Amino acid sequence: MKKFIQTIKNIYKIEELRKRIGYTLLLLVVYRLGSFVVLPGIDPEVISEFSKSMANRTDALSLLDMFSGGAFGNVSIFALGVMPYISASIVIQLLGVFVPYFRKLQMEGESGRRKMNQLTRYLTILILCIQGPAYMSSIMHQYPAAFLVSSRMYVIAATLILLGGSMFVMWLGERITDRGIGNGISLIIMIGIIARLPRALAAECISKFNSTTGSILLLVVELVVLFLVFIAAIALVQAVRKVPVQYAKRVIGNKQYGGVRQYIPLKVNAAGVMPIIFAQAIMLFPILFSRFDATRGFAAAMSNYTGIWYNLTFGILVVLFTYFYTAVTVNPTMMAENMKQNGGFIPGVKPGKATVEYLDSIMSRVTLPGSIFLALIAILPAFATICGVNNQFASFFGGTSLLILVGVVLDTLQQIESHLLMRHYDGLMKTGRLTGRSGM
Repeated sequence: MKKFIQTIKNIYKIEELRKRIGYTLLLLVVYRLGSFVVLPGIDPEVISEFSKSMANRTDALSLLDMFSGGAFGNVSIFALGVMPYISASIVIQLLGVFVPYFRKLQMEGESGRRKMNQLTRYLTILILCIQGPAYMSSIMHQYPAAFLVSSRMYVIAATLILLGGSMFVMWLGERITDRGIGNGISLIIMIGIIARLPRALAAECISKFNSTTGSILLLVVELVVLFLVFIAAIALVQAVRKVPVQYAKRVIGNKQYGGVRQYIPLKVNAAGVMPIIFAQAIMLFPILFSRFDATRGFAAAMSNYTGIWYNLTFGILVVLFTYFYTAVTVNPTMMAENMKQNGGFIPGVKPGKATVEYLDSIMSRVTLPGSIFLALIAILPAFATICGVNNQFASFFGGTSLLILVGVVLDTLQQIESHLLMRHYDGLMKTGRLTGRSGM
Protein backbone atom coordinates (compact mmCIF):
# COMPACT_ATOMS: atom_id res chain seq x y z
CA MET A 1 0.00 0.00 0.00
CA LYS A 2 2.88 2.35 0.78
CA LYS A 3 4.35 1.72 -2.68
CA PHE A 4 0.97 2.40 -4.28
CA ILE A 5 0.54 5.71 -2.43
CA GLN A 6 4.05 6.76 -3.44
CA THR A 7 3.27 5.93 -7.09
CA ILE A 8 0.13 8.12 -6.94
CA LYS A 9 2.23 10.95 -5.50
CA ASN A 10 4.77 10.54 -8.31
CA ILE A 11 2.01 10.68 -10.92
CA TYR A 12 0.63 13.86 -9.34
CA LYS A 13 4.09 15.49 -9.35
CA ILE A 14 4.36 15.22 -13.15
CA GLU A 15 2.28 18.12 -14.45
CA GLU A 16 1.97 16.82 -18.02
CA LEU A 17 0.86 13.36 -16.88
CA ARG A 18 -1.57 14.88 -14.37
CA LYS A 19 -3.17 17.02 -17.09
CA ARG A 20 -3.35 14.10 -19.51
CA ILE A 21 -5.12 11.87 -17.00
CA GLY A 22 -7.53 14.67 -16.04
CA TYR A 23 -8.28 15.42 -19.70
CA THR A 24 -8.94 11.73 -20.38
CA LEU A 25 -11.30 11.39 -17.42
CA LEU A 26 -13.19 14.53 -18.44
CA LEU A 27 -13.85 13.28 -21.98
CA LEU A 28 -14.87 9.85 -20.69
CA VAL A 29 -17.41 11.54 -18.40
CA VAL A 30 -18.77 13.46 -21.42
CA TYR A 31 -19.15 10.17 -23.29
CA ARG A 32 -20.96 8.48 -20.39
CA LEU A 33 -23.37 11.41 -20.01
CA GLY A 34 -24.16 11.31 -23.74
CA SER A 35 -24.96 7.59 -23.48
CA PHE A 36 -28.10 8.45 -21.50
CA VAL A 37 -29.40 11.17 -23.86
CA VAL A 38 -32.28 9.48 -25.69
CA LEU A 39 -32.99 10.34 -29.32
CA PRO A 40 -35.58 13.13 -29.79
CA GLY A 41 -39.07 11.86 -30.47
CA ILE A 42 -38.73 8.66 -28.39
CA ASP A 43 -40.46 7.94 -25.06
CA PRO A 44 -37.72 6.90 -22.57
CA GLU A 45 -40.14 4.97 -20.34
CA VAL A 46 -41.36 2.72 -23.15
CA ILE A 47 -37.90 2.13 -24.59
CA SER A 48 -36.60 1.06 -21.15
CA GLU A 49 -38.06 -2.41 -21.89
CA PHE A 50 -35.70 -2.71 -24.83
CA SER A 51 -32.78 -1.69 -22.62
CA LYS A 52 -33.66 -4.37 -20.07
CA SER A 53 -33.94 -7.06 -22.76
CA MET A 54 -30.44 -6.19 -24.02
CA ALA A 55 -28.93 -7.08 -20.64
CA ASN A 56 -30.14 -10.70 -20.86
CA ARG A 57 -29.30 -11.38 -24.52
CA THR A 58 -26.22 -13.26 -25.70
CA ASP A 59 -26.21 -12.49 -29.42
CA ALA A 60 -24.44 -9.85 -31.52
CA LEU A 61 -26.91 -7.15 -30.41
CA SER A 62 -25.87 -7.65 -26.79
CA LEU A 63 -22.25 -7.30 -27.94
CA LEU A 64 -23.08 -3.93 -29.54
CA ASP A 65 -24.88 -2.85 -26.38
CA MET A 66 -21.86 -3.85 -24.29
CA PHE A 67 -19.41 -1.95 -26.50
CA SER A 68 -21.63 1.16 -26.37
CA GLY A 69 -21.98 1.05 -22.61
CA GLY A 70 -25.76 0.57 -22.76
CA ALA A 71 -26.29 3.40 -25.27
CA PHE A 72 -27.54 0.90 -27.87
CA GLY A 73 -30.32 -0.32 -25.57
CA ASN A 74 -31.13 3.20 -24.39
CA VAL A 75 -31.60 4.34 -28.04
CA SER A 76 -29.18 7.14 -27.21
CA ILE A 77 -27.58 9.64 -29.56
CA PHE A 78 -24.44 7.51 -29.09
CA ALA A 79 -26.34 4.25 -29.79
CA LEU A 80 -24.09 3.07 -32.64
CA GLY A 81 -20.96 4.10 -30.73
CA VAL A 82 -17.54 3.32 -32.17
CA MET A 83 -18.40 -0.05 -33.70
CA PRO A 84 -18.82 1.40 -37.25
CA TYR A 85 -15.36 2.93 -36.90
CA ILE A 86 -13.95 -0.38 -35.64
CA SER A 87 -15.56 -2.21 -38.58
CA ALA A 88 -14.15 0.32 -41.05
CA SER A 89 -10.69 0.02 -39.48
CA ILE A 90 -10.76 -3.76 -39.84
CA VAL A 91 -11.79 -3.50 -43.49
CA ILE A 92 -9.02 -0.99 -44.26
CA GLN A 93 -6.50 -3.15 -42.43
CA LEU A 94 -7.48 -6.21 -44.45
CA LEU A 95 -7.31 -4.18 -47.68
CA GLY A 96 -3.75 -3.27 -46.72
CA VAL A 97 -2.88 -6.94 -47.05
CA PHE A 98 -4.72 -7.83 -50.25
CA VAL A 99 -4.86 -4.56 -52.27
CA PRO A 100 -1.54 -3.12 -53.58
CA TYR A 101 -2.72 0.50 -53.29
CA PHE A 102 -3.43 0.20 -49.57
CA ARG A 103 -0.24 -1.79 -49.04
CA LYS A 104 1.66 1.10 -50.63
CA LEU A 105 -0.04 3.57 -48.28
CA GLN A 106 1.11 1.50 -45.30
CA MET A 107 4.70 1.83 -46.50
CA GLU A 108 4.55 5.63 -46.91
CA GLY A 109 4.90 6.41 -43.22
CA GLU A 110 3.05 9.35 -41.65
CA SER A 111 1.52 10.65 -44.91
CA GLY A 112 0.20 7.20 -45.78
CA ARG A 113 -1.22 6.80 -42.28
CA ARG A 114 -3.11 10.09 -42.61
CA LYS A 115 -4.58 9.00 -45.94
CA MET A 116 -5.68 5.66 -44.49
CA ASN A 117 -7.26 7.41 -41.48
CA GLN A 118 -9.19 9.67 -43.87
CA LEU A 119 -10.39 6.67 -45.88
CA THR A 120 -11.39 4.97 -42.62
CA ARG A 121 -13.54 7.97 -41.70
CA TYR A 122 -15.25 7.97 -45.10
CA LEU A 123 -15.96 4.25 -44.80
CA THR A 124 -17.28 4.83 -41.26
CA ILE A 125 -19.80 7.35 -42.59
CA LEU A 126 -20.90 4.88 -45.27
CA ILE A 127 -21.40 2.14 -42.66
CA LEU A 128 -23.34 4.55 -40.45
CA CYS A 129 -25.64 5.44 -43.36
CA ILE A 130 -26.50 1.74 -43.63
CA GLN A 131 -26.68 0.84 -39.94
CA GLY A 132 -28.61 3.95 -38.87
CA PRO A 133 -31.82 3.31 -40.87
CA ALA A 134 -31.60 -0.44 -40.11
CA TYR A 135 -31.35 0.29 -36.38
CA MET A 136 -34.26 2.73 -36.42
CA SER A 137 -36.43 0.38 -38.48
CA SER A 138 -35.76 -2.46 -36.06
CA ILE A 139 -36.72 -0.35 -33.02
CA MET A 140 -39.84 0.96 -34.75
CA HIS A 141 -40.91 -2.60 -35.57
CA GLN A 142 -40.39 -3.91 -32.01
CA TYR A 143 -41.59 -0.89 -30.00
CA PRO A 144 -43.86 1.29 -32.16
CA ALA A 145 -45.43 2.86 -29.05
CA ALA A 146 -42.07 4.37 -28.07
CA PHE A 147 -42.05 6.70 -31.08
CA LEU A 148 -43.83 10.00 -30.62
CA VAL A 149 -43.22 10.75 -34.31
CA SER A 150 -43.20 8.05 -36.98
CA SER A 151 -42.48 9.14 -40.52
CA ARG A 152 -39.83 8.73 -43.17
CA MET A 153 -38.44 12.20 -42.49
CA TYR A 154 -38.07 11.33 -38.82
CA VAL A 155 -36.03 8.24 -39.69
CA ILE A 156 -33.74 10.37 -41.87
CA ALA A 157 -33.37 12.98 -39.10
CA ALA A 158 -32.69 10.29 -36.46
CA THR A 159 -30.11 8.67 -38.75
CA LEU A 160 -28.30 12.00 -39.10
CA ILE A 161 -28.31 12.40 -35.31
CA LEU A 162 -26.91 8.88 -34.86
CA LEU A 163 -24.27 9.62 -37.49
CA GLY A 164 -23.30 12.84 -35.72
CA GLY A 165 -23.21 11.07 -32.36
CA SER A 166 -20.89 8.33 -33.61
CA MET A 167 -18.59 10.84 -35.29
CA PHE A 168 -18.51 12.85 -32.05
CA VAL A 169 -17.58 9.71 -30.10
CA MET A 170 -14.84 9.00 -32.65
CA TRP A 171 -13.62 12.59 -32.20
CA LEU A 172 -13.54 12.08 -28.43
CA GLY A 173 -11.41 8.97 -28.93
CA GLU A 174 -8.96 10.81 -31.16
CA ARG A 175 -8.69 13.70 -28.67
CA ILE A 176 -7.93 11.23 -25.87
CA THR A 177 -5.23 9.58 -27.99
CA ASP A 178 -3.63 12.92 -28.89
CA ARG A 179 -3.92 14.86 -25.64
CA GLY A 180 -4.84 12.26 -23.06
CA ILE A 181 -3.41 8.95 -21.92
CA GLY A 182 -3.95 5.60 -23.63
CA ASN A 183 -5.77 4.72 -26.84
CA GLY A 184 -8.97 6.76 -26.95
CA ILE A 185 -11.18 4.37 -28.91
CA SER A 186 -10.12 1.42 -26.74
CA LEU A 187 -10.75 3.40 -23.54
CA ILE A 188 -14.25 4.34 -24.72
CA ILE A 189 -15.06 0.68 -25.35
CA MET A 190 -13.53 -0.30 -22.00
CA ILE A 191 -15.49 2.31 -20.02
CA GLY A 192 -18.68 1.04 -21.63
CA ILE A 193 -17.89 -2.50 -20.51
CA ILE A 194 -16.97 -1.42 -16.98
CA ALA A 195 -20.23 0.55 -16.73
CA ARG A 196 -22.11 -2.76 -16.86
CA LEU A 197 -20.06 -4.36 -14.07
CA PRO A 198 -21.74 -2.77 -10.98
CA ARG A 199 -25.25 -3.71 -12.19
CA ALA A 200 -24.12 -7.23 -13.11
CA LEU A 201 -22.37 -7.73 -9.76
CA ALA A 202 -25.39 -6.39 -7.87
CA ALA A 203 -27.72 -8.75 -9.77
CA GLU A 204 -25.44 -11.69 -8.97
CA CYS A 205 -25.31 -10.77 -5.27
CA ILE A 206 -29.09 -10.45 -5.09
CA SER A 207 -29.59 -13.80 -6.83
CA LYS A 208 -27.18 -15.54 -4.45
CA PHE A 209 -28.72 -14.05 -1.30
CA ASN A 210 -32.37 -14.44 -2.31
CA SER A 211 -32.38 -17.90 -3.90
CA THR A 212 -32.64 -21.06 -1.83
CA THR A 213 -29.58 -22.65 -3.46
CA GLY A 214 -27.41 -19.52 -3.31
CA SER A 215 -25.05 -18.50 -0.53
CA ILE A 216 -22.27 -16.05 0.17
CA LEU A 217 -19.76 -18.90 -0.14
CA LEU A 218 -20.73 -19.46 -3.78
CA LEU A 219 -20.34 -15.75 -4.45
CA VAL A 220 -16.84 -15.80 -2.93
CA VAL A 221 -15.92 -18.82 -5.07
CA GLU A 222 -17.15 -17.02 -8.19
CA LEU A 223 -15.07 -13.94 -7.38
CA VAL A 224 -11.97 -16.08 -6.79
CA VAL A 225 -12.49 -17.87 -10.10
CA LEU A 226 -12.99 -14.52 -11.83
CA PHE A 227 -9.71 -13.29 -10.33
CA LEU A 228 -7.88 -16.39 -11.61
CA VAL A 229 -9.40 -15.94 -15.07
CA PHE A 230 -8.16 -12.34 -15.14
CA ILE A 231 -4.65 -13.55 -14.25
CA ALA A 232 -4.78 -16.14 -17.05
CA ALA A 233 -5.98 -13.49 -19.53
CA ILE A 234 -3.13 -11.17 -18.52
CA ALA A 235 -0.66 -14.00 -19.09
CA LEU A 236 -2.17 -14.62 -22.53
CA VAL A 237 -2.00 -10.95 -23.54
CA GLN A 238 1.58 -10.47 -22.35
CA ALA A 239 3.06 -13.82 -23.44
CA VAL A 240 5.74 -13.46 -26.15
CA ARG A 241 8.29 -15.66 -27.85
CA LYS A 242 11.59 -13.78 -28.11
CA VAL A 243 13.55 -14.45 -31.30
CA PRO A 244 17.20 -13.30 -30.98
CA VAL A 245 18.49 -10.97 -33.72
CA GLN A 246 22.18 -10.11 -34.14
CA TYR A 247 23.15 -6.86 -35.88
CA ALA A 248 26.44 -6.63 -37.76
CA LYS A 249 29.10 -4.16 -36.67
CA ARG A 250 29.59 -1.05 -38.78
CA VAL A 251 32.41 1.45 -38.34
CA ILE A 252 31.57 4.99 -39.51
CA GLY A 253 34.41 7.43 -38.86
CA ASN A 254 35.64 6.82 -35.32
CA LYS A 255 32.37 5.34 -34.09
CA GLN A 256 31.14 1.77 -34.12
CA TYR A 257 27.46 1.00 -34.74
CA GLY A 258 25.58 -2.27 -34.35
CA GLY A 259 27.14 -5.41 -32.99
CA VAL A 260 24.39 -5.84 -30.38
CA ARG A 261 21.85 -8.61 -29.91
CA GLN A 262 18.19 -7.71 -29.73
CA TYR A 263 14.94 -9.67 -29.79
CA ILE A 264 11.82 -9.80 -31.94
CA PRO A 265 8.87 -10.31 -29.57
CA LEU A 266 6.39 -12.60 -31.33
CA LYS A 267 3.15 -12.49 -29.35
CA VAL A 268 1.39 -15.73 -28.48
CA ASN A 269 -1.95 -13.98 -29.08
CA ALA A 270 -1.12 -11.62 -31.93
CA ALA A 271 -4.75 -11.59 -33.13
CA GLY A 272 -6.19 -10.06 -29.94
CA VAL A 273 -9.99 -10.18 -29.65
CA MET A 274 -10.71 -10.20 -33.37
CA PRO A 275 -11.07 -14.02 -33.71
CA ILE A 276 -13.81 -14.01 -31.07
CA ILE A 277 -15.65 -11.15 -32.79
CA PHE A 278 -15.44 -12.87 -36.18
CA ALA A 279 -16.58 -16.20 -34.71
CA GLN A 280 -19.54 -14.58 -32.96
CA ALA A 281 -20.60 -13.03 -36.25
CA ILE A 282 -20.46 -16.41 -38.02
CA MET A 283 -22.49 -18.09 -35.25
CA LEU A 284 -25.44 -15.82 -36.10
CA PHE A 285 -25.98 -17.50 -39.49
CA PRO A 286 -27.58 -20.75 -38.18
CA ILE A 287 -30.55 -18.66 -37.00
CA LEU A 288 -31.52 -18.24 -40.67
CA PHE A 289 -32.19 -22.01 -40.90
CA SER A 290 -34.87 -21.83 -38.19
CA ARG A 291 -37.44 -20.79 -40.83
CA PHE A 292 -37.42 -24.24 -42.45
CA ASP A 293 -38.87 -27.35 -40.81
CA ALA A 294 -36.08 -29.62 -42.05
CA THR A 295 -33.31 -27.52 -40.50
CA ARG A 296 -35.11 -26.19 -37.42
CA GLY A 297 -33.45 -28.75 -35.13
CA PHE A 298 -30.01 -27.87 -36.47
CA ALA A 299 -30.68 -24.16 -35.98
CA ALA A 300 -31.88 -24.75 -32.42
CA ALA A 301 -28.78 -26.79 -31.54
CA MET A 302 -26.40 -24.22 -33.06
CA SER A 303 -28.19 -21.32 -31.37
CA ASN A 304 -28.16 -22.79 -27.86
CA TYR A 305 -25.66 -20.55 -26.06
CA THR A 306 -24.88 -23.20 -23.41
CA GLY A 307 -25.11 -26.25 -25.70
CA ILE A 308 -22.17 -28.48 -26.53
CA TRP A 309 -22.48 -28.14 -30.32
CA TYR A 310 -22.62 -24.36 -30.15
CA ASN A 311 -19.54 -24.10 -27.94
CA LEU A 312 -17.59 -26.77 -29.84
CA THR A 313 -18.22 -25.01 -33.16
CA PHE A 314 -17.54 -21.62 -31.59
CA GLY A 315 -14.21 -22.82 -30.16
CA ILE A 316 -13.09 -24.33 -33.49
CA LEU A 317 -13.98 -21.09 -35.31
CA VAL A 318 -11.94 -19.08 -32.80
CA VAL A 319 -8.90 -21.30 -33.42
CA LEU A 320 -9.27 -21.01 -37.21
CA PHE A 321 -9.79 -17.25 -37.15
CA THR A 322 -6.80 -16.85 -34.83
CA TYR A 323 -4.57 -18.47 -37.44
CA PHE A 324 -6.19 -16.44 -40.22
CA TYR A 325 -5.91 -13.06 -38.50
CA THR A 326 -2.36 -13.79 -37.32
CA ALA A 327 -1.37 -14.61 -40.91
CA VAL A 328 -2.95 -11.34 -42.06
CA THR A 329 -1.40 -9.06 -39.43
CA VAL A 330 2.02 -10.69 -38.93
CA ASN A 331 4.14 -10.61 -42.09
CA PRO A 332 7.37 -12.68 -41.77
CA THR A 333 8.51 -11.54 -45.24
CA MET A 334 8.41 -7.87 -44.23
CA MET A 335 10.15 -8.65 -40.93
CA ALA A 336 12.93 -10.49 -42.76
CA GLU A 337 13.36 -7.62 -45.25
CA ASN A 338 13.57 -5.04 -42.45
CA MET A 339 16.21 -7.11 -40.67
CA LYS A 340 18.22 -7.45 -43.88
CA GLN A 341 18.07 -3.71 -44.60
CA ASN A 342 19.31 -2.88 -41.09
CA GLY A 343 22.10 -5.45 -41.16
CA GLY A 344 20.41 -7.88 -38.81
CA PHE A 345 20.18 -11.66 -38.91
CA ILE A 346 18.97 -14.52 -36.73
CA PRO A 347 21.95 -16.54 -35.46
CA GLY A 348 22.18 -19.86 -37.30
CA VAL A 349 19.62 -18.90 -39.94
CA LYS A 350 20.48 -17.61 -43.41
CA PRO A 351 18.98 -14.25 -44.43
CA GLY A 352 16.18 -14.16 -46.97
CA LYS A 353 13.88 -17.09 -47.60
CA ALA A 354 15.30 -19.20 -44.77
CA THR A 355 14.57 -16.40 -42.28
CA VAL A 356 11.00 -16.06 -43.56
CA GLU A 357 10.41 -19.80 -43.17
CA TYR A 358 11.98 -19.79 -39.70
CA LEU A 359 9.79 -16.92 -38.47
CA ASP A 360 6.71 -18.49 -40.06
CA SER A 361 7.37 -21.83 -38.35
CA ILE A 362 7.79 -20.13 -34.97
CA MET A 363 4.55 -18.19 -35.40
CA SER A 364 2.71 -21.38 -36.34
CA ARG A 365 3.97 -23.13 -33.20
CA VAL A 366 3.24 -20.32 -30.74
CA THR A 367 -0.15 -19.55 -32.30
CA LEU A 368 -1.48 -23.08 -31.62
CA PRO A 369 -1.46 -22.90 -27.78
CA GLY A 370 -2.48 -19.25 -27.97
CA SER A 371 -5.50 -20.06 -30.16
CA ILE A 372 -6.59 -22.95 -27.93
CA PHE A 373 -6.30 -20.77 -24.83
CA LEU A 374 -8.24 -18.03 -26.60
CA ALA A 375 -10.98 -20.52 -27.52
CA LEU A 376 -11.25 -21.60 -23.87
CA ILE A 377 -11.60 -17.97 -22.78
CA ALA A 378 -14.24 -17.45 -25.47
CA ILE A 379 -16.49 -20.26 -24.17
CA LEU A 380 -15.93 -19.61 -20.45
CA PRO A 381 -19.05 -17.38 -20.13
CA ALA A 382 -21.20 -20.32 -21.26
CA PHE A 383 -19.69 -22.55 -18.57
CA ALA A 384 -20.24 -19.80 -16.00
CA THR A 385 -23.91 -19.62 -17.02
CA ILE A 386 -24.25 -23.40 -16.71
CA CYS A 387 -22.78 -23.18 -13.19
CA GLY A 388 -25.51 -20.75 -12.12
CA VAL A 389 -23.99 -17.34 -12.83
CA ASN A 390 -26.45 -14.85 -14.33
CA ASN A 391 -25.93 -13.79 -17.95
CA GLN A 392 -24.84 -10.24 -17.12
CA PHE A 393 -22.08 -11.28 -14.71
CA ALA A 394 -21.07 -14.36 -16.73
CA SER A 395 -19.92 -12.18 -19.64
CA PHE A 396 -17.01 -10.94 -17.48
CA PHE A 397 -15.66 -14.50 -17.05
CA GLY A 398 -14.29 -14.51 -20.59
CA GLY A 399 -14.95 -13.58 -24.17
CA THR A 400 -14.49 -10.21 -25.77
CA SER A 401 -15.20 -8.11 -22.70
CA LEU A 402 -12.49 -9.77 -20.60
CA LEU A 403 -9.76 -9.48 -23.25
CA ILE A 404 -10.62 -5.84 -23.99
CA LEU A 405 -10.53 -4.94 -20.29
CA VAL A 406 -7.16 -6.64 -19.77
CA GLY A 407 -5.60 -5.33 -22.98
CA VAL A 408 -6.70 -1.70 -22.57
CA VAL A 409 -5.74 -1.53 -18.90
CA LEU A 410 -2.27 -2.94 -19.61
CA ASP A 411 -1.78 -0.56 -22.53
CA THR A 412 -2.79 2.47 -20.45
CA LEU A 413 -0.67 1.46 -17.47
CA GLN A 414 2.30 0.96 -19.77
CA GLN A 415 1.98 4.55 -21.03
CA ILE A 416 1.74 5.87 -17.46
CA GLU A 417 4.80 3.84 -16.50
CA SER A 418 6.77 5.20 -19.45
CA HIS A 419 6.06 8.77 -18.25
CA LEU A 420 7.28 7.85 -14.77
CA LEU A 421 10.46 6.14 -15.97
CA MET A 422 11.24 8.96 -18.38
CA ARG A 423 11.36 11.36 -15.42
CA HIS A 424 13.48 8.98 -13.31
CA TYR A 425 10.67 7.79 -11.05
CA ASP A 426 10.02 4.16 -10.19
CA GLY A 427 7.50 2.39 -12.39
CA LEU A 428 4.08 1.14 -11.37
CA MET A 429 5.51 -2.16 -10.19
CA LYS A 430 8.34 -2.74 -7.74
CA THR A 431 9.81 -5.46 -9.89
CA GLY A 432 9.47 -6.05 -13.61
CA ARG A 433 8.00 -3.86 -16.28
CA LEU A 434 4.60 -3.81 -17.91
CA THR A 435 4.35 -4.90 -21.52
CA GLY A 436 1.48 -3.61 -23.60
CA ARG A 437 -0.57 -5.28 -26.29
CA SER A 438 -0.14 -5.36 -30.03
CA GLY A 439 -3.65 -4.15 -30.78
CA MET A 440 -7.31 -4.45 -29.84
